[in-house]
Amino acid sequence: MTASMFAPDGRPRCPWSGAAPQFLAYHDTEWGFPVADEHRLFEKLSLEGFQSGLSWRTILAKRENFRAAFCGFDIHKVARFTERDVDRLLQDTGIVRHRGKIEAVINNARRAEELADGGGSLSAVIWRYEPAGDLAEPQSASTSTESIALSKDLRRQGWKFVGPTTVFAFMQAMGLINDHVKECVIRPQVERARESFTPPSR
Repeated sequence: MTASMFAPDGRPRCPWSGAAPQFLAYHDTEWGFPVADEHRLFEKLSLEGFQSGLSWRTILAKRENFRAAFCGFDIHKVARFTERDVDRLLQDTGIVRHRGKIEAVINNARRAEELADGGGSLSAVIWRYEPAGDLAEPQSASTSTESIALSKDLRRQGWKFVGPTTVFAFMQAMGLINDHVKECVIRPQVERARESFTPPSR
Protein backbone atom coordinates (compact mmCIF):
# COMPACT_ATOMS: atom_id res chain seq x y z
CA MET A 1 0.00 0.00 0.00
CA THR A 2 1.36 3.45 -0.94
CA ALA A 3 1.67 5.69 2.10
CA SER A 4 0.57 9.30 1.99
CA MET A 5 2.41 12.34 3.30
CA PHE A 6 0.99 15.29 5.18
CA ALA A 7 1.29 18.69 3.51
CA PRO A 8 1.80 21.96 5.42
CA ASP A 9 -1.99 22.31 5.71
CA GLY A 10 -2.05 19.06 7.72
CA ARG A 11 -3.99 17.10 5.09
CA PRO A 12 -2.70 13.95 3.35
CA ARG A 13 -1.31 14.00 -0.17
CA CYS A 14 0.47 11.61 -2.52
CA PRO A 15 3.99 11.10 -1.13
CA TRP A 16 5.78 12.40 -4.24
CA SER A 17 4.15 15.82 -3.86
CA GLY A 18 6.49 16.64 -0.99
CA ALA A 19 9.69 15.79 -2.87
CA ALA A 20 10.24 19.31 -4.26
CA PRO A 21 8.83 22.77 -3.45
CA GLN A 22 7.07 23.15 -6.81
CA PHE A 23 5.44 19.72 -6.70
CA LEU A 24 2.62 20.49 -4.24
CA ALA A 25 0.87 23.12 -6.39
CA TYR A 26 1.27 20.93 -9.47
CA HIS A 27 -0.14 17.95 -7.58
CA ASP A 28 -3.08 19.89 -6.14
CA THR A 29 -4.18 21.79 -9.24
CA GLU A 30 -3.05 19.83 -12.31
CA TRP A 31 -2.00 16.22 -11.86
CA GLY A 32 -4.85 13.84 -12.61
CA PHE A 33 -7.47 16.42 -13.58
CA PRO A 34 -8.94 15.58 -17.02
CA VAL A 35 -7.73 17.66 -19.96
CA ALA A 36 -9.15 17.89 -23.49
CA ASP A 37 -7.36 21.03 -24.70
CA GLU A 38 -5.14 20.20 -27.68
CA HIS A 39 -2.30 22.54 -26.71
CA ARG A 40 -2.14 21.32 -23.13
CA LEU A 41 -2.15 17.69 -24.24
CA PHE A 42 0.55 18.37 -26.81
CA GLU A 43 2.62 20.29 -24.26
CA LYS A 44 2.42 17.54 -21.69
CA LEU A 45 3.21 14.79 -24.18
CA SER A 46 6.21 16.84 -25.33
CA LEU A 47 7.43 17.47 -21.80
CA GLU A 48 7.05 13.80 -20.91
CA GLY A 49 9.26 13.03 -23.90
CA PHE A 50 11.87 15.47 -22.62
CA GLN A 51 11.65 13.84 -19.20
CA SER A 52 12.74 10.47 -20.60
CA GLY A 53 15.90 9.54 -18.67
CA LEU A 54 15.52 12.59 -16.41
CA SER A 55 13.31 13.61 -13.49
CA TRP A 56 10.00 15.47 -13.60
CA ARG A 57 11.48 17.91 -11.10
CA THR A 58 14.00 18.98 -13.75
CA ILE A 59 11.33 19.41 -16.41
CA LEU A 60 8.80 21.19 -14.20
CA ALA A 61 11.44 23.69 -13.09
CA LYS A 62 12.12 24.47 -16.75
CA ARG A 63 8.50 24.39 -17.94
CA GLU A 64 8.15 28.13 -18.53
CA ASN A 65 11.40 28.08 -20.48
CA PHE A 66 10.07 25.24 -22.62
CA ARG A 67 6.86 27.16 -23.23
CA ALA A 68 8.79 30.22 -24.38
CA ALA A 69 11.10 28.14 -26.57
CA PHE A 70 8.25 26.25 -28.25
CA CYS A 71 5.80 29.14 -28.76
CA GLY A 72 3.53 27.99 -25.95
CA PHE A 73 3.40 24.57 -27.62
CA ASP A 74 1.14 25.96 -30.30
CA ILE A 75 0.92 22.94 -32.59
CA HIS A 76 0.72 24.91 -35.83
CA LYS A 77 3.66 27.17 -34.97
CA VAL A 78 5.87 24.30 -33.82
CA ALA A 79 5.01 22.29 -36.94
CA ARG A 80 6.63 25.06 -38.99
CA PHE A 81 9.93 25.02 -37.10
CA THR A 82 12.95 24.56 -39.34
CA GLU A 83 16.51 23.35 -38.88
CA ARG A 84 17.38 26.90 -37.90
CA ASP A 85 14.94 26.59 -34.98
CA VAL A 86 16.52 23.29 -33.98
CA ASP A 87 19.94 24.98 -33.90
CA ARG A 88 18.47 27.85 -31.87
CA LEU A 89 16.96 25.48 -29.34
CA LEU A 90 20.20 23.54 -29.02
CA GLN A 91 21.76 26.78 -27.77
CA ASP A 92 18.97 27.49 -25.27
CA THR A 93 20.34 26.77 -21.79
CA GLY A 94 16.87 27.13 -20.28
CA ILE A 95 15.64 23.82 -21.72
CA VAL A 96 16.96 20.28 -22.15
CA ARG A 97 19.26 20.50 -25.17
CA HIS A 98 18.75 17.10 -26.75
CA ARG A 99 18.54 17.11 -30.54
CA GLY A 100 16.47 13.95 -30.77
CA LYS A 101 13.88 15.20 -28.30
CA ILE A 102 13.69 18.66 -29.89
CA GLU A 103 13.23 17.15 -33.34
CA ALA A 104 10.60 14.78 -31.91
CA VAL A 105 8.47 17.71 -30.70
CA ILE A 106 8.57 19.28 -34.15
CA ASN A 107 7.80 15.96 -35.81
CA ASN A 108 4.94 15.30 -33.39
CA ALA A 109 3.42 18.73 -34.06
CA ARG A 110 3.29 17.83 -37.73
CA ARG A 111 1.66 14.50 -36.92
CA ALA A 112 -0.93 16.34 -34.80
CA GLU A 113 -1.65 18.63 -37.75
CA GLU A 114 -2.20 15.57 -39.93
CA LEU A 115 -4.79 14.33 -37.46
CA ALA A 116 -6.61 17.66 -37.67
CA ASP A 117 -6.38 17.72 -41.46
CA GLY A 118 -8.01 14.29 -41.49
CA GLY A 119 -10.95 15.54 -39.43
CA GLY A 120 -9.73 14.14 -36.13
CA SER A 121 -7.87 15.49 -33.13
CA LEU A 122 -5.10 14.54 -30.75
CA SER A 123 -7.52 14.71 -27.83
CA ALA A 124 -9.94 12.25 -29.43
CA VAL A 125 -7.13 9.78 -30.16
CA ILE A 126 -5.84 10.00 -26.60
CA TRP A 127 -9.20 9.73 -24.83
CA ARG A 128 -10.07 6.71 -26.94
CA TYR A 129 -7.65 4.86 -24.65
CA GLU A 130 -9.20 5.89 -21.35
CA PRO A 131 -9.24 2.71 -19.21
CA ALA A 132 -12.54 1.29 -18.04
CA GLY A 133 -11.39 1.63 -14.43
CA ASP A 134 -8.49 2.87 -12.32
CA LEU A 135 -5.70 0.73 -10.90
CA ALA A 136 -6.72 -1.22 -7.81
CA GLU A 137 -3.60 0.05 -6.05
CA PRO A 138 -2.68 3.61 -7.13
CA GLN A 139 0.89 4.38 -8.20
CA SER A 140 1.71 0.69 -8.43
CA ALA A 141 2.54 0.52 -12.15
CA SER A 142 4.62 2.29 -14.78
CA THR A 143 2.74 0.99 -17.82
CA SER A 144 -0.69 -0.40 -18.57
CA THR A 145 -2.48 -2.24 -21.35
CA GLU A 146 -3.91 1.09 -22.49
CA SER A 147 -0.61 2.98 -22.40
CA ILE A 148 0.99 0.24 -24.48
CA ALA A 149 -1.87 0.39 -26.99
CA LEU A 150 -1.82 4.20 -27.21
CA SER A 151 1.95 4.18 -27.59
CA LYS A 152 1.67 1.73 -30.48
CA ASP A 153 -1.06 3.79 -32.13
CA LEU A 154 0.93 7.02 -31.92
CA ARG A 155 4.12 5.38 -33.15
CA ARG A 156 2.23 3.82 -36.03
CA GLN A 157 1.21 7.36 -37.00
CA GLY A 158 4.83 8.48 -36.88
CA TRP A 159 5.07 10.02 -33.41
CA LYS A 160 8.39 9.84 -31.55
CA PHE A 161 9.41 9.61 -27.87
CA VAL A 162 6.03 8.16 -26.96
CA GLY A 163 7.00 4.84 -25.39
CA PRO A 164 4.57 3.02 -23.05
CA THR A 165 6.15 4.38 -19.85
CA THR A 166 6.15 7.95 -21.17
CA VAL A 167 2.55 7.56 -22.29
CA PHE A 168 1.49 6.06 -18.94
CA ALA A 169 2.93 9.06 -17.04
CA PHE A 170 1.10 11.30 -19.48
CA MET A 171 -2.17 9.44 -18.87
CA GLN A 172 -1.75 9.80 -15.11
CA ALA A 173 -1.16 13.53 -15.40
CA MET A 174 -3.91 14.28 -17.92
CA GLY A 175 -6.66 12.52 -15.98
CA LEU A 176 -7.23 9.38 -18.02
CA ILE A 177 -6.83 7.57 -14.71
CA ASN A 178 -7.08 8.78 -11.13
CA ASP A 179 -3.79 7.60 -9.68
CA HIS A 180 -3.83 9.69 -6.52
CA VAL A 181 -3.38 7.44 -3.48
CA LYS A 182 -6.57 6.51 -1.66
CA GLU A 183 -5.82 8.76 1.33
CA CYS A 184 -4.93 11.81 -0.78
CA VAL A 185 -7.25 14.77 -0.20
CA ILE A 186 -7.10 15.61 -3.93
CA ARG A 187 -8.30 12.19 -5.09
CA PRO A 188 -12.04 12.95 -4.53
CA GLN A 189 -11.65 16.29 -6.33
CA VAL A 190 -10.15 14.55 -9.34
CA GLU A 191 -12.89 11.93 -9.27
CA ARG A 192 -15.60 14.60 -9.32
CA ALA A 193 -13.85 16.39 -12.19
CA ARG A 194 -13.68 13.16 -14.15
CA GLU A 195 -17.34 12.37 -13.51
CA SER A 196 -18.39 15.72 -15.02
CA PHE A 197 -15.89 15.50 -17.91
CA THR A 198 -17.06 14.56 -21.39
CA PRO A 199 -14.24 13.00 -23.45
CA PRO A 200 -13.91 14.43 -26.96
CA SER A 201 -15.26 12.20 -29.71
CA ARG A 202 -13.31 13.71 -32.60
